[in-house]
Amino acid sequence: LQVPCVPSQPAAGSESRRFANKHSKKALKASLTLGILLGMFFVAWLPFFVTNVTQAVCGCVPAGFFDVLTWLGYCNSTMNPIIYPLFMRDFKRAMGKYLPCCRRSGEPRPSAISLSMRNSNSGPRAATSLKNVL
Repeated sequence: LQVPCVPSQPAAGSESRRFANKHSKKALKASLTLGILLGMFFVAWLPFFVTNVTQAVCGCVPAGFFDVLTWLGYCNSTMNPIIYPLFMRDFKRAMGKYLPCCRRSGEPRPSAISLSMRNSNSGPRAATSLKNVL
């Protein structure tokens, strides 16, 4: 009698390790992105809020210093559209699809109707009813 060898056990183990490894890399990248975004937010806005409270309590903060800290916070808001595409592939694809400066030459420009149809949760019936309305 011969007992057939079942090779599924080692393959399943390596597959689960590969799956766990892939998800741990994604989790690490998400943590890194979130850490950078929150870190930049705190570095930019925390001095502004501390100074704002200090100004309310004692009124001893020079106006120029307060303006510099306000603009530091504005710079953080300016950096967000730069940071998101650097770290998020899906965000980069979405922006490339809708911004004319980032679209590839072969891609068609989406129309306003296709955008509204894509954003609504309606099926093909909405397209026919939209044609009837127009």
